Amino acid sequence: MSTIRTYTTGTVTDWGRGLALAFFAIAAHATPYVPKDDSVVLEHLPVRPSDPVARELHQLRAELAANPRRRETAIRLAERYFALANSEGDPRYVGYAQAALKPWWDLASPPLDALVMRAILKQYSHDFSGAMQDLAAATREDPENARAWSWRAAIDMVQANYEQARKDCLALKSIESDLYAVGCLSYLDSTTGRAGAAYRALSEAYARSGDNSPEMKVWVLTRLAEMSQRMGNSKQAEEHFRAAYFEPINDQFLLAAYADFLLDQGRPDEVIPLLVDWFRSDILLLRLALAEKARRAPKAGEHIEALRSRFDAAALRGDKLHQQEEARFNLYLLGNKEKALALARENWKLQREPRDARILLEAALAMKDPAAAQGALDWLDRSGHEDPGLRQTAQRLKALKP
Repeated sequence: MSTIRTYTTGTVTDWGRGLALAFFAIAAHATPYVPKDDSVVLEHLPVRPSDPVARELHQLRAELAANPRRRETAIRLAERYFALANSEGDPRYVGYAQAALKPWWDLASPPLDALVMRAILKQYSHDFSGAMQDLAAATREDPENARAWSWRAAIDMVQANYEQARKDCLALKSIESDLYAVGCLSYLDSTTGRAGAAYRALSEAYARSGDNSPEMKVWVLTRLAEMSQRMGNSKQAEEHFRAAYFEPINDQFLLAAYADFLLDQGRPDEVIPLLVDWFRSDILLLRLALAEKARRAPKAGEHIEALRSRFDAAALRGDKLHQQEEARFNLYLLGNKEKALALARENWKLQREPRDARILLEAALAMKDPAAAQGALDWLDRSGHEDPGLRQTAQRLKALKP
């Protein structure tokens, strides 16, 4: 399977909508680097000068350098950088996005577009409280701001605030397209025990929607794949993953979810070519190393050491934003069960999505400590989440003698 991808820029509207739903896909995994001043060279990144994206970035940076307070240009540049961070897995782009917003970053009441963009960048650094404050202000100022409502729903989902997430999704019904509103609600429903109904609703809305951007296609197809997994339909899940993969964009969450699916299916041989070019992304390098270790591939040791160095460097910086991946790294690549459980428990305090529950349950099972995963067990019972793997791990954990 080829790993060569094409990046599609899309329209500003497409980007705004795609980014508004993007956080449903993945949370940040590294602290963004913010340049100290405008003289810092930003060119040494994995974007070829001949690429349309590179040309646009160069033009936007030149325009902003000429007038740093031209807000429209700053927002557009920040959006482009943020999308690159999500597609390429390189957190430095978020630092550059934040630098573009510097004139408005510390204002108590920045203009609406800067306020929403600031919130998006804050959530990347896991400043969920600060992001929600900005988004609440944005929806008060403009109750029809679909982007702000979408990001509110996304953050509420990450923190398992499902009742509030439903209100956020419902707010989209009168101001966004049918597919976006249904997508928001189906993502919620598929997490809270209604995967079958959610799958049907999203499939039907997708069929009705006609032409969609590649970004939206990938989002929908990946969500349908996840819903299929939760219903125990692996064949259907793989069909959706493969359809999403062949859309002409990079999406690191799709690649991570597809790689996890293949690893769970006992197919590490297929993960290695899928991720071989993704060394820069911590989350994808982790999956690559897991596959390589399973196959005793020559590069496994090198990639394990690279991850160790990255996690050690993050610890020195006081960076706690990638604890879920670090827990998995310790559990399955280093065999350090105790540290894995400590990291998974700390991660659960901030993020309570299914993948966060999974590593907490698995680490607690490895340590034979059901009490350590009580939060995830309670979440599983309360949410009604249907994933067969999580349910099985929870049952094994509960069966352990006190």
